[in-house]
Amino acid sequence: MSQPSIHPPATPYIPDPNVRIGHVHLKVADLARALRFYAGVLGLQIMQRYGEGAVFLSAGGYHHHIALNTWESLGGSPPPPGTTGLYHTAIVYPTRAALAAALRRVLAAKIPLQGAADHGVSESIYLNDPDENGVELYCDKPKENWPRTPEGQLNMYTHRLDLHSLLSEAPPGIELQSGPRDL
Repeated sequence: MSQPSIHPPATPYIPDPNVRIGHVHLKVADLARALRFYAGVLGLQIMQRYGEGAVFLSAGGYHHHIALNTWESLGGSPPPPGTTGLYHTAIVYPTRAALAAALRRVLAAKIPLQGAADHGVSESIYLNDPDENGVELYCDKPKENWPRTPEGQLNMYTHRLDLHSLLSEAPPGIELQSGPRDL
């Protein structure tokens, strides 16, 4: 199959600064298993079921942030390495304490972490959902603290995230038998 040729216009287009990603729609193999992760562990609220093959979930009552479906993937397997597709879905938490609470739930559910990083602009936890879709849980740092070059350009990086420090900010509630090893 030949790929279409892309020719950007001569004048660059700059979208409205309020444009944002609205939601992610994931193909999953087992809807009940996916719901145990997204609703059970991450705590997203089921907003609507669409027959037996799809569920729409959100945080805070939005119509949906993540949709899960089995329309083309019921019983399927994850895409093999080396193929194109979704790298990860990122879920942003409003505070470091909220991210810490989410991390405690992930660890209590014995879901292995794939990584954890301080990117200068944010702090991130990486894991996979049951269908091996990448999931990033993160919180932004205050914009005025983002790292910049001497010329004022954004200068993100990837440094080790101290998981024990992060967990110390979680509100009481979910207790762990032992803490995570830092990645």
